[in-house]
Parts: sequence; structure tokens; C-alpha cells
Amino acid sequence: MQKQKDVAIVGSGLVGSLLAIFLRKQGHKVTVFDRRPDVRKVQFSGRSINLAMSNRGWKALREAGIEKEIRMLALPLDKRAMHVEGQPVYFQKYGEEGEAIYSISRGVLNRKMIDLAESAGAEFRFEEKIWDVDMQEARLYTGESEKSVWKEYTFDLIFGADGAFSRVRHKMQRQSRFNYSQHFIDVGYKELTILANEDGSHKLDNSSFHIWPRGKFMLIAMPNLNGTFTCTLFMPFEGEVSFESIKTEQQADTFFENYFPDIKDEISNLKKEFFKNPTSAMVTIKCFPWSYFDKITLVGDSAHAIVPFYGQGMNAGFEDISVLNQKINKYGNDWQQIFEEYQTERKPNADAIAELSYRNFVEMSSKTADPLFLLRKKIEKKFAQNHPDLWAPLYSRVTFSDKAYAEALKIGDYQRRVMDEVMKIPQIEEKWDSKEIENKIIELIRK
Repeated sequence: MQKQKDVAIVGSGLVGSLLAIFLRKQGHKVTVFDRRPDVRKVQFSGRSINLAMSNRGWKALREAGIEKEIRMLALPLDKRAMHVEGQPVYFQKYGEEGEAIYSISRGVLNRKMIDLAESAGAEFRFEEKIWDVDMQEARLYTGESEKSVWKEYTFDLIFGADGAFSRVRHKMQRQSRFNYSQHFIDVGYKELTILANEDGSHKLDNSSFHIWPRGKFMLIAMPNLNGTFTCTLFMPFEGEVSFESIKTEQQADTFFENYFPDIKDEISNLKKEFFKNPTSAMVTIKCFPWSYFDKITLVGDSAHAIVPFYGQGMNAGFEDISVLNQKINKYGNDWQQIFEEYQTERKPNADAIAELSYRNFVEMSSKTADPLFLLRKKIEKKFAQNHPDLWAPLYSRVTFSDKAYAEALKIGDYQRRVMDEVMKIPQIEEKWDSKEIENKIIELIRK
């Protein structure tokens, strides 16, 4: 049985709220701080990319005892709908029968998670900004501004769940031998909406993740329960076709008409939101160590922010909490050992999903419209169906499994080398479905 601790969590987002639920179940006193207002009382600002809940996320929610409530907020998507220029929409199944990712609104989920954490007994303190952290004494200092009078709180443990630009991590960065890097990609994103039909139904297939791949930019759309689609336009900040290049309503009209003709009826709403909603940046953040003795540790984006192109940011953060809870159950009151083993196990996996997420942007925006790439995927899928013991696609390893991300990356790199050889075979387009190709893959695997 654990000795009760007085715990602070900085950040009331998805990962912080889930952590609060787990720690309350372990019997700890939990206070959650957030500099922002209570999200249950404000309208979202058009900065949210819809979430894709998959196996890792569901596993953590199941362990917390809240999976059932969250499933009521989600829509299953069992395939991609590809809107390639000049072609009819075509569909790509994600995995085997019954395998799906789940579309869920970030705002709706965050509100529900805070409700559930409060019901479990966590206290939330909104609009209370952390200005300093005394790491040795596990103290937090809050106030209205950097120069105002600060309030001091003392805790036994502090968890930094305050996102990519974490105040807790910022304090940890001042330590000697703390490694930190951040990398912004040259692509930004903007949230848009496809409205529901007048009867409340969806205008596009609501069991698909919709992608409009356009080379250096792309649009995605995920359905919501209310009949709308949350769309995200990913595009370079500068350049010939970029956020910078669209300054007038006429330019916006031309852009949407040229590149997204199949949703031209939505242009007036897309255009309105294009100018209303902010353009946001995307960053990969890596750091280590994540912990400070038996006092402080980082979770979620505070420790490992990633770009959103594998749909694993939330899932990876939830998996952090699941692993942390396993270590708590394993080591009881030895918090230094809990934190040490947690960070050592999670760091390589965080690095792996960061790499996979970055690569997937290239795949989603350009390769999904390439006939040879599609043939490659078709060969892989056929071989995996015939030889599930020899081949599981990388996407399935990441999305429909809870095996380590680092293992998925390693096996994925090996599979890529095999398929590079297969695609060099003369007349591969004609004989891709033959026994010769199947035997060749087996031969390459067994080399």
C-alpha cells in the first residue's frame, strides 16, 4: 500500500487529467494547476486538431476505469478516404476487420476528463500561473504576473504535464547536463470546419479519416458526433502555395476551388474560418532526464512533444501514465526508482514515435497519391494477410498494438529495406500478386 503523498500536477490537459485520476486511485491528494481558464467554461479557439484514439490510449483509459464513458464521445474510423486530384474518392482500410481509430474532439474529451478527475477527488486551480519551481523542496510559486506577489505551495511530488512549452521543464533545463532540443517544421496548420447537413447528418463518409494529399500541403477531416467535420489544413508558412501567399478572399476562393473542388460547396465557411482562425506552428521537443530525484517528473508533451502526423501524441502521453502507474505498483513508496525506471523505459519510445510522426507527414501529403507507393502498400498488405506470422504492417504495430514504439521503428526500417528490394523487381506492376513475389519476400526476410 502506498503512503499518501500531497501531489501537484501542472497542466489540466488530457495527460494531466488522466494522471490525476490514476493518482487519486492510488490514494494521493491531488491538486491540478493551470494558467488557463477552465476549458469547460470557454469556447475553443480554433487551434485543435481532432484526436485519433487508438489501442494505447484505450488501454490507459481502461486501466483508469473510464474507457466506457470516453467511448461514448468517439466515432470509429476504419479506413482512410483519399481525395486525390483528378480521381474518384477511394478508400484504404486501416487494418484487419474490426480495427479502427476513433475520432474524438479535443475540447469535448478534455472537458470530460476534468469532470472525471474532479469526481475522483482531484482539486483543480484554474487561472493560476506557475512562475517558479523550487525543485529540491518541491515548491510551486504562483501569481498574477512575474512581478506580483507570489503564493507558495509545498508538495511531496510535482508532475509537469504543462505541454510543449512547459514551465516545469523550463526550470529543469537550468540543471547541469540537462539535454534539450526543439525543432519546428516549416509547415503550419489551421483549423477549419465542414458543417453538418441541415438534418444534422455528415456531408462526407463518417467512418473515414479524409485526406486530400497535395504534395507540399494537405487537408485532413475527421468527423464529430454532431455531424460536422473538424478539418486541418497543413501548409508551408511561406512559399508559392502557403499561408503567407493567401491574403485576400479572392485568393482563398481560388485556392479552395483549385485544390479542393469536391468540397467547393463548403468554400464560404472554409474561407471565413481561414481568416478567423490562427495559423499554428508544430514542434518536436526532446529532452532528458525527465525526472529530478524523487520530487519531480515530466509527462506527455512536456517530456516529448511530437508533430501530429501519426495521430499518436495523445496516445503516447496516455501510455506514459499507464507505464508510470505500473512502476508505482511495482515499487510502492520508492519514488526515485519509480521515476528512474519510468523515464529510462519511455525515452527511447518517445524518440521513436517522434521520428515516425515526422516521416508520416511526407507519406500522407505526397506518397499517398503515388501509384508505386500504393502498389507497395498493396503488396505489403497481401503478404501480411497470407503470412501474419512473418509480417505486420508498421501502421498496425504503432496503432493497433501496445508493443514498444522503438520496436515498431526498428522492424519498420527492416521491412522498408525488404520492400525497397521487392520494388526493384522488373515488371513488378504486372506480377505483384504472384507466387514469385511472395517467395521473394520470404527469401529476403529469411536472409
